[in-house]
Amino acid sequence: MIKPTLLVMAAGMGSRYGGLKQIDPVSAQGEIIMDFSLYDAMMAGFERAVFVIRKENEEDFHRLIDDRAGKFLRTEFVYQDMDDLPEGFSVPEGREKPWGTCHAVLSARNVIEGPFAVINADDYYGPETFQVLYEFLEHACEEQEQQEKAAGGDASVSEKQKYHYAMVGFQLSKTLTENGSVARGICELDKNGFLQRVTERTKIRRVNGVPAYTEDDGKTWTNLPEDAVVSMNTWAFTKDMMAEGWKRMPAFLEQAMKENPLKGEYFLPQVVQEQIDEGLADVKVLHTQDRWYGVTYKEDKKSVVTALQSKKDHGLYPEILWHTADQDQVIWR
Repeated sequence: MIKPTLLVMAAGMGSRYGGLKQIDPVSAQGEIIMDFSLYDAMMAGFERAVFVIRKENEEDFHRLIDDRAGKFLRTEFVYQDMDDLPEGFSVPEGREKPWGTCHAVLSARNVIEGPFAVINADDYYGPETFQVLYEFLEHACEEQEQQEKAAGGDASVSEKQKYHYAMVGFQLSKTLTENGSVARGICELDKNGFLQRVTERTKIRRVNGVPAYTEDDGKTWTNLPEDAVVSMNTWAFTKDMMAEGWKRMPAFLEQAMKENPLKGEYFLPQVVQEQIDEGLADVKVLHTQDRWYGVTYKEDKKSVVTALQSKKDHGLYPEILWHTADQDQVIWR
């Protein structure tokens, strides 16, 4: 049976942070945030990880992964190439910005064979996130295998069914930083716990102790609930997402070329939302009580280092994550 794949989005440069934050150590042992996510993913059951990177950063990522997580997981690198576009389209003159998160996911379309999870390289999500992702995807793998057997080459048997995706929802209060504003996707759920809409709020911070967002550069603020469900770009997809994303990209490009050729981005939530609105997919919101940690700003690093060391001190992680290439010696939860 095809097993779930972990797709790690690592092609972005942290513009607000001021460097390639994905490879900045956050422990005395030189581990990066991604090490903790890969460790949690392995403990949850993932055996393969595909990394979306920029070609120019390949040497750095090989150095950090091959002799560490690469000893325990099957790893593969793909590149987010700006020229990787549907037939008939080309990169506008002067454009330097990548095409966005959905385009990054599509960079792996030729190596993803079944259900897969998507995470950011520079976010710490916690063990529970990977457990619920893997459980959902494991069931999706079983369904895919059953459908392929049932089809047996008969196209009439394999009529298009509704896609079943998932997203891990975090509590807004557990995803904020004290050092500035953050961008978050605020989620609306139906009574059965399925995603109805994700609204991107690009500037959220605490104002007078309460989470709030602004759409006019801070002139006015609108409060948000502490327990609002937010998307942190943690998704679970069947392989259908690749076909849908590629099929829909020409329409995005046609609009972007007219309205914003140098900076228009093909966002993953946008493509998911289209499928929800068209009745082609449903998205189960999976919940976690884990706290998110990330280095959005340089000032965030100290708190992340302290939090992760505390988790080691309490036995949640070994002092050195990838101490041995013998997987039997890993501290299994």
